[in-house]
Amino acid sequence: MAKAETDVYRVALSMVKNVGSVRAKQLINQLGSAEAVFDAADSELKQVTGISKGIIETIRSVDTIESAKKELDFIRKNNIQLLYFLDDDYPDRLKHYDDAPICLYYKGSVSLNAEKHVSIVGTRSPTEKGKWICEKLVEDLGSTDATIISGLAYGIDIAAHKSALKSKLPTIGVVAHGLDTIYPSAHKSVAREMVAQGGILTEFVRSIKPDRDRFPARNRIIAMLSDALIVVESKESGGSMITANFGNDYSKDVFAIPGRIDDPFSKGCNKLIKDHKAYLLESADELIRMMRWEPKTKKEVQRSLFLDLTREEQKVLETIKIGIDGIDGLCHSIALSKSEMAALLLDMELKGLIKSLPGSRFMALN
Repeated sequence: MAKAETDVYRVALSMVKNVGSVRAKQLINQLGSAEAVFDAADSELKQVTGISKGIIETIRSVDTIESAKKELDFIRKNNIQLLYFLDDDYPDRLKHYDDAPICLYYKGSVSLNAEKHVSIVGTRSPTEKGKWICEKLVEDLGSTDATIISGLAYGIDIAAHKSALKSKLPTIGVVAHGLDTIYPSAHKSVAREMVAQGGILTEFVRSIKPDRDRFPARNRIIAMLSDALIVVESKESGGSMITANFGNDYSKDVFAIPGRIDDPFSKGCNKLIKDHKAYLLESADELIRMMRWEPKTKKEVQRSLFLDLTREEQKVLETIKIGIDGIDGLCHSIALSKSEMAALLLDMELKGLIKSLPGSRFMALN
């Protein structure tokens, strides 16, 4: 089957109401492809948990396929890329998450698989100090060539994007609507610049409006795409805190800029730090050091090439790399007591083999 026809079924499945990413992937895994889902008998579809009579009726509807065809016409006419979760050009950072969208729509000029991704989020009503901190952070990350990711919203988001453009860093805006519009409309000119020096990404088809209940879905993608996720000014509740929580759920490195205890826009950041859900961050240099993004000297590279690992250290690294990164899971997988594992992990961290994360989790560095 030609790719254009295959894409119709992929987009159509992503548009079926109440299926969602997890069930869509279960259907594809069970039946073999998005096309096979539309060809399957009702009895086959019902084998997947949560597939109701109403969902089956939508899958059977001619309108679903016709809507997908119109969507594909739109993205072709507007130079938009369709990124399918099983294709090579789908963002690598999203491929391991069950709740990542099966289809993404991307209009841009840079790879979504760059080496370093920094997501920056925060309040839509920042203080002047907060805006300055955000702009300074991005400016000082210029030497890293990091891609700056945010949500194109008012406040900290747009400050991060603008500073990235000024610093000649690629920047990606993740939006909660279709690419037939830009929200807020005041940011259309910035979005055009971003397409030339980055891009705009969404999981939503055209005509989908930026309703409030779609922003958490957008926030999870901002978190998924990140290597480092930074919160710059946030109240105790709101979109930035949702994004930070997603970052913790996805085992990302989450950072927060501390502030005065009587400042409402610092309460969220302070809470993340206090609850061990974010590292305290004061500068870009600190971020570069904590993420180990400094250029390695020849001596450091040579030393790492000849570093001898014990059998337990090798097992820990292998286990962390397959996603078992909590101390309880490591103890169970490697058959060590909690005290033995804690001592081993401390030793490995001192050797620079792993890094501890919020929530008693660990990340492999070698």
